[in-house]
Formats: sequence, C-alpha cells, structure tokens
Amino acid sequence: MTDRLPSPGLLLITGVSLLLFFSLPILGWGDLRGLMAEPSRAGAFVVVGVAAVLSLFSGINLAGCVRADARDRWLLAPFAGVALLIALVPAWDDRHDFATIDGRSTRFLGLALMVVGAWLRVGPMFVLGRRFTWPLAGQEAHALLTAGFYRYIRHPSYLGGFVGGIGWVLVFRSGLGLILGALLIPAIVWVIHVEEGLLATEFGDEYERYRGRTWRLVPFVY
Repeated sequence: MTDRLPSPGLLLITGVSLLLFFSLPILGWGDLRGLMAEPSRAGAFVVVGVAAVLSLFSGINLAGCVRADARDRWLLAPFAGVALLIALVPAWDDRHDFATIDGRSTRFLGLALMVVGAWLRVGPMFVLGRRFTWPLAGQEAHALLTAGFYRYIRHPSYLGGFVGGIGWVLVFRSGLGLILGALLIPAIVWVIHVEEGLLATEFGDEYERYRGRTWRLVPFVY
C-alpha cells in the first residue's frame, strides 16, 4: 500500500497546480460568489478537485519530470501555458458573454464530459501505478498492458484529459476556450507519435499486433 502513497514532491506539485488552476477562473470571473452561483460551474470545481486528490493515491511518480531519458519534456511548457489559459479565459468569456455558446444544456453537457474525462484520465493512473509517467520515461521490464482501459484505445488518459478539458470549456459556454483546446491537438498527436515509437522499440511485434487491433484515441475514428 505504501507504494500508492504520494511523495512530498507530488503533493507539492499537485497542490500548487490546483491552487493556480482554481485561482485563475476566479480572476477571470471577478469574484468567487458569482462564479459559484451557477451549479454547473461549482460542479466543475468539484470534479477537478476530486480527480486531483484521487490521482495522488494512484501510485504515479515524477520520473517524467526528473529523469534524463524522459521524452518531450519541452512540451510541459506549452501544455502548461495553454492549460492556464483554459483555466482563465472561459470564465472571463462567460462573465462578459463574449463568443459564448447559448443554452444551459451546454453547461451540463460540459459537466458530464468532465466526469467522463476524469474517469478516463485517472483510471489508467491506478492501473499503471508507478509505470504512469508524463512525459514518458524509461521503465523497468514489464508486460504490455492490453486490457481494461487499454483494450480498445492505446492512450485513454490523453483522451480523458482532452475530453475533460472540452467539458470545462463547455461549462463556461466558451467559444474562445474551444479554440484554445484545439491548439492542444497537434501537441497531443506529436506526443502519441513519439511514445508509440518508443513502445514499438520496447515491445516489438507484440506492440505492432496490439496497434493493429486498437485505435489511438477514438474507436473507429483515430
């Protein structure tokens, strides 16, 4: 059980990230009370907070941030930058009703997507435990996982992060947020390409067979 307990470094990074992510929409909206007056927005904060806390006990580690063999650490900066904008801009957009998508149903569709995204994002963390790193770093010898979350799609956690991000944007009805989310697509595709190259090298024909019967992110689409 102790290998599932969060390290001090992971606690610190998660705490600071949550504080920053929660502060930006408050800044974008202008005040906390008004921001939380809409149930779907309050629910969005709950989903993010619960997912972050659960992830602490999944066994993930910080190898991708500290090991020299980690792939594409340079992508941390643009990912973080766009994530911060996605935290800030939709709230401002919603408050000023600028480039928004009409309809309260949009908000609750977004909240539902956030729940699904959190499940897809955090679930694989518990399945992989210490083998879950981002950016991808070298691992001790282990079997290729092809069941559960990985039965039909090879990168469920990336899918979960993207779906959850779109859900957050829709909770705020933000057209500008959708544009920001689209900016992440090329980076996600590039990371997947690099990681699959590494996995093909590590697992050889077994990975090629797995790749031949699954999809990267969306069944029957991609």
